[in-house]
Amino acid sequence: SEMCIRDRLMSKSYRPPDYAGYRFPLKEGMLVCLEGALLVVMIGYFFYQSGLACVFLSPLFVIFVREKKKERAKRNRQELSVQFKDLVLALSANVKAGYSIENALRESCRDMELLYGKDSSICMEVKYMLRGLENHVVFEKLLYDLGMRSHVPDIMQFADVFLIARRSGGNLTEILEKTASVIEQKVETDKEIQLMISAKKMEQKIMNMVPFLIIFYISATSKGFFDVLYHNLVGVAVMTVCLFFYGAACLFSKRIVEIEV
Repeated sequence: SEMCIRDRLMSKSYRPPDYAGYRFPLKEGMLVCLEGALLVVMIGYFFYQSGLACVFLSPLFVIFVREKKKERAKRNRQELSVQFKDLVLALSANVKAGYSIENALRESCRDMELLYGKDSSICMEVKYMLRGLENHVVFEKLLYDLGMRSHVPDIMQFADVFLIARRSGGNLTEILEKTASVIEQKVETDKEIQLMISAKKMEQKIMNMVPFLIIFYISATSKGFFDVLYHNLVGVAVMTVCLFFYGAACLFSKRIVEIEV
């Protein structure tokens, strides 16, 4: 089973990650926490002008950090998908040159190091597979384990196709070439889409800041204009409703610019 594969290799320094989630390194985690705290303070000040409001708004900090983790995990999966495409291309070239799939993987590891560096996700995964082969774990199981952990449909589908081809004696060279071609087309299409909507993503981020800028500008130029909305029950209720619609608008705009192939 997949757990048995991992248990046999856990004694090594590399522990294969599950790409569904993400754990912040210390420096990045501190920066994200600072951003989350700043967001809570900004909302507490501009919507309520109260330090006590920040305490009640603290769940927003947890939601912000959770969303950042999801975004980083998604970016990791996208990067792994692109790197895996190049791995399949390298495997295809090496198998066509006459290598067995296991030796082709060893040769492909060098190519991945040149392309992405020794510490890249794909290099670490290939080295993990090579250790598995040294421990007499079959390549199909290692590939299937990567597919399960990656949560990338292309990798999972490739693992299934490769397993069937190996068992039925299919043409591995042709399968690798076709698979690499399909993944490459999908990656290129995704890149084109992301390039086209990159400007819209920037506009979305700017528009998210507009309410704060408007409140700041009016407060600075017209002292006391918003006093009626602060420190009274009706004002707090009105600003809470405004905050609800602002949050819904932010989520809706984020959904609009998230296009997946």
